[in-house]
Amino acid sequence: MLYLLDANVLITAHNLYYPVNAVPEFWEWLVFHGEEGRLKMPIETYEEVKDGSTDEERDLLFGWISDDRNKAALIFDEEVNQELVACVVEQGYAPDLTDQEIEQLGRDPFLIAYALTKPGERCVVTTEVSSPRKQRQNRRIPDVCNTLGVTCSDTFGMSRTLGFTTSWRRP
Repeated sequence: MLYLLDANVLITAHNLYYPVNAVPEFWEWLVFHGEEGRLKMPIETYEEVKDGSTDEERDLLFGWISDDRNKAALIFDEEVNQELVACVVEQGYAPDLTDQEIEQLGRDPFLIAYALTKPGERCVVTTEVSSPRKQRQNRRIPDVCNTLGVTCSDTFGMSRTLGFTTSWRRP
């Protein structure tokens, strides 16, 4: 399974429970699994990381992800299928979204489209929580994934599956 990370996975991990400067094991674990091809971050979600934190937090997190080794390990080297992005928007959110509603989606349709390319082999990882009553541009990633038959996980599910512990060391 290839885990595709939403920007909020890194932003939330850094801001709430695994700060880059306090739990380096988590960040090295991400790089290791990125190098091994088990997890990646599409360029679209990578670009969101710099916009998701306060200035001081952003400096630490964006500094980490901008490091050549870390970036090379995590960036998903694949171009998005624009037809699948359109499919995600139309079938996952609504077929008649306004330009303003589409803007509110951010890069989420891109992330889901990458997973939709190989739905049985790819999993979207996000901190978003299902909220089935949300409609149109307000739908949550887990609900859109469910509609489209894409596997979705939270950070902790991915971490358990790939075996993260704070005592983790590169093999």
